[in-house]
Amino acid sequence: MARLFDLEPLDACFGARVTGLRLADLDAATWGALYSAWLEHALLVFPGQHLSRADQIAFAKRFGAMEFDLAAISNVRSDGSVRPAEGNDDVIKVLKGNMGWHADSTYMPVQAKGAVFSAEVVPPAGGETGWADMRAAYDALDPATQARIAGLSAHHSLYYSQAKLGHDPKTGKGDYSGYGFHDGPVPLRPLVKVHPETGRKSLLIGRHAHAIPGLSPAESERLLDDLTAFACRPPRVYQHAWTAGDVVVWDNRCLLHRALPWDMTLPRVMWHSRIAGDPVAEAALAA
Repeated sequence: MARLFDLEPLDACFGARVTGLRLADLDAATWGALYSAWLEHALLVFPGQHLSRADQIAFAKRFGAMEFDLAAISNVRSDGSVRPAEGNDDVIKVLKGNMGWHADSTYMPVQAKGAVFSAEVVPPAGGETGWADMRAAYDALDPATQARIAGLSAHHSLYYSQAKLGHDPKTGKGDYSGYGFHDGPVPLRPLVKVHPETGRKSLLIGRHAHAIPGLSPAESERLLDDLTAFACRPPRVYQHAWTAGDVVVWDNRCLLHRALPWDMTLPRVMWHSRIAGDPVAEAALAA
């Protein structure tokens, strides 16, 4: 059987670089093989795709229903000017928050399944995106820690994670839509997540997680900080240095990610398509 594309594992315990195909023109056989590779590797990197916005949305929709089709993750205003890196701009504060390890939409009633991300404008240095494999992190925990966290859960809130940076969206300004800042119940999610398609266990932690029921605030914060520090280290991490036109897709059910800092007087324009989670498998626990 002819090879449908070339797949090269990344320098980590997960992820792969995929070449030899065009994401805007996938036949059924190639798509099926690509989805299987995604479930195995959790992160796929496609250099030099230069997708149109419509093509990015169409590719993301192959993975399932969308949480949202396309959003700019950018420090550039619609008029082309760069937002001040300091001050009270909500967009900048959320961009800085995204530099902490997290999974998408854990603060929403339904956690996202995954995301397609593409680069349009990248700074000459910095601004990479890092991912961390929470499957391998769970597997590497000692049995005593696995047993300790087996029955524990944590609340997840964007208000909480941004407040740790001194960000109160109710007093800020800028063009941020307010997505994720909601007044509904604070979702409760298990520290150990079972992947609905592969059955593998992984850690569900990150900057939005807090307030583990049954632990004091200090105990909860210490445990979550220790788990993150342990989980997000080589060989369980990969950092991608972007070139304009690159596209990635990752499995939000088993990876954390973060942006790395850059000189924010320089523009960085990325496009994010968020794939909706299964309303049963990715739903928050009953608090």
